[in-house]
Amino acid sequence: MRPLLSVENLSIGFNKDDSVVKDVSFAVRPGETLALVGESGSGKTISCRAVLRILPKVAQLRSGRILLDTGKDQLDLATLEERRMRDVRGNIVSMIFQEPMRSLSPLHRIGNQVSEVLWLHGRKSEREARKLVLECFERVGFPEPEQTYRSYPFELSGGMRQRAMIAMAMVAKPQLLIADEPTTALDVTTQAQVLGLMKDLQRETGMAMILVTHDLGVVANMAEQVVVMHKGRVMESGGAEPMLRAPAHPYTQALFKAAPGIPDEAVVAIPPSREDLILEMRSVSKTYTLRAGRGWQAPTLIHACREIDLRMTRGETLAVVGESGSGKTTAARIALGAELPDPGGEVLFRPAQGEPPVTVHDMDRAARTAFQRQAQMVFQDPYSSLSPRMRIQDTLMEPLDIHRIGSRAERRDKAAEMLRLVGLSPDMLKRYPHAFSGGQRQRLSIARALMLDPALIVCDEPTSALDVSVQDQILRLLEEIRDQQKLSYLFISHDLAVVARIADEVAVMRRGLIVEQAPPETLFYNPQHPYTKALIAAQPEPDIDRPIDLKLVAQGAGAPEFWPEEFRFDGAEAPPLVNMLHLEHGHKVRCHV
Repeated sequence: MRPLLSVENLSIGFNKDDSVVKDVSFAVRPGETLALVGESGSGKTISCRAVLRILPKVAQLRSGRILLDTGKDQLDLATLEERRMRDVRGNIVSMIFQEPMRSLSPLHRIGNQVSEVLWLHGRKSEREARKLVLECFERVGFPEPEQTYRSYPFELSGGMRQRAMIAMAMVAKPQLLIADEPTTALDVTTQAQVLGLMKDLQRETGMAMILVTHDLGVVANMAEQVVVMHKGRVMESGGAEPMLRAPAHPYTQALFKAAPGIPDEAVVAIPPSREDLILEMRSVSKTYTLRAGRGWQAPTLIHACREIDLRMTRGETLAVVGESGSGKTTAARIALGAELPDPGGEVLFRPAQGEPPVTVHDMDRAARTAFQRQAQMVFQDPYSSLSPRMRIQDTLMEPLDIHRIGSRAERRDKAAEMLRLVGLSPDMLKRYPHAFSGGQRQRLSIARALMLDPALIVCDEPTSALDVSVQDQILRLLEEIRDQQKLSYLFISHDLAVVARIADEVAVMRRGLIVEQAPPETLFYNPQHPYTKALIAAQPEPDIDRPIDLKLVAQGAGAPEFWPEEFRFDGAEAPPLVNMLHLEHGHKVRCHV
């Protein structure tokens, strides 16, 4: 069968610099899925953008051909005139971009943005376009297509926005779909559902797909062909099954080695010591009041957290796992004193072993200043958590300036010491954040959190935006620093493979409730709650023989009223979190006893 798209010896450069993509070749056939795999900066995205000719103005297509077989003739997209390229974009070849919130206009309704594809190609009237878009919304899994049509992007969750992007790419029934990291920012359960949706749509329409990803688990579940890229060159290419079973190139082997995974063999759990507690959360709830849109309507109560009880041992890592909106970050903010718990809740912090506890939400100014030196946070997004206008030296020294610690020379020495600790050179102190990669920025965020020598660090999804190899480096760094400095981590994540590696205790949250809690060695090999089982089943693994079980994911990630009877509940009347008799000590499950 002749390829639908053939990229031959493609080279791309900027200005007079060396080419960033060098002699890249790949091909995809009708109905086939090709995965472009590699770290950030490997040239995956720019190669795909070259297919649609949506490169920055300073980019140059220096050599190569991009051949598209339309069925009638063969077009070279590298030299095709712009007027004819408009017929190709969205009509024959569509693209799903990585960030749905940035790719969708915040000023226009979702329905109008998706309909625009049909209007631009002049094939449908407004009424016909609306009908097709609503049908497409139903196919991509929107429960209320009419309401979605009228909604703005900010009114949808991340998973729903990604579904809207898929609908926009699919509505014109293209022959080729390019999906650029379509699930990177999604929870594992939402990711599993989106991947399943894309596979179903591909089977229905017979389209080809180019999947840009750094996640080998996604590759194992989606692709027939794989092209591995590194620094603008193709390192290895071929069938997905033989490559996943036995990668040949050292770079591909390194990617597999860096990919986190839930261990295959169970380990006997050693119950953590509870004698030296650093943090306790007792009956912590948090309710927000959402004003109604109309004056006569009653306000809506949002229960972000409900009856959270957590005990955190000094020097260990407590992981809180769950999808977006489960209340993980709210619980972390309450632990740091950034939010007050509802009346009746209590957060206790012990600065050192043997010292009396401090009530975090009831401190005077002096006590809060002392607490802030002891408890710091590493944020999820390394790009937005560093000020673009401040040099790294000033960013790192700022906490010492605020707390008036040391002279300027001592602060500068401390900043240099922290850079060395996180694996960076003190020569980088004079640089601005834009001069660093994503992994380096996350190292800088960790260095800033360590400047005050804290006892507790809250890590809010610190690796979710990183490539697998960089993620591996950051996790190894966090482990080394924890062991060297006897730190305690409250680790927020939706990735069970990451949690399996770093955590001593795991609490699984769903819609504000802890539904299951145990050491990872127990939780991953004997999960009891349907939601925990869904999270484990949704974790994509780089194993061709272990595909995602979408039925198990759909059941556990569904509404609580559809769970098995012993876990089922409706509304706010949830069963208690109990230690079931047949389970190991310390394994708690929310169920009807």
